Amino acid sequence: MSPQSIFLLHLFLGYVACLLCFSVYVFPRLKSMDRVEAQRAIATLHSFRFFGLVFILPGVVGPNLPASFATFAACGDLATGLLALLALLTVSTRPLFWLLVVAFNFVGVVDLILDYYHAIQAGLPAVAGQLGGAYVIPVIYVPALMITHIAAFYLLMHPQPKTSRNFAGEAVASN
Repeated sequence: MSPQSIFLLHLFLGYVACLLCFSVYVFPRLKSMDRVEAQRAIATLHSFRFFGLVFILPGVVGPNLPASFATFAACGDLATGLLALLALLTVSTRPLFWLLVVAFNFVGVVDLILDYYHAIQAGLPAVAGQLGGAYVIPVIYVPALMITHIAAFYLLMHPQPKTSRNFAGEAVASN
C-alpha cells in the first residue's frame, strides 16, 4: 500500500471514528448543556490549536514537508486558537463572547478547508511521512476539530428550547 493510500485511509477512518465517538458520547451532552457552557467546551478544545505551530518546527516534521502547506496550516491554527482563547476569556461579556465564538468557528472551518486544499495542491498525501510526530494531527485531531466546528454552528443555529434547559438544569442540580 502506498504512503498516499495509507494517509487517505487514516484520514477517512479518523473521521469515521471521531463521528461515532462524538455522536454517541459528546454531542448528546453538548445539546443538553446550557448554550454558553456548550460553546465554552468547544472553545476549550480549539484553544489548543496553537499546537499547529508544530508544522513549522524542524525536528518534529521532516525537512521536505511542503512549506506551502505547513506555514499556512500553522498560522491558521494559531489564529483560530487565539480566537478561541479570547472567547474563553470574554465569557462574562456575552456579546463579545458570542462574536468570538462565531469568529473562531468561522476562521477555524475556513482554515481547515484551505489546509485540505493546500495539502492536495502540495501533494501532502504522497509525502505524509514528512509530518513526522505531527502525523496524528491531520488524522485524529483535525477530524475532531471539524466535527466540533460543525456542532458549534448547529448549536448556534438551533438554540436549546427553554423547557429542555430547565429540565437539564434540574437534572444537574439533583445530582
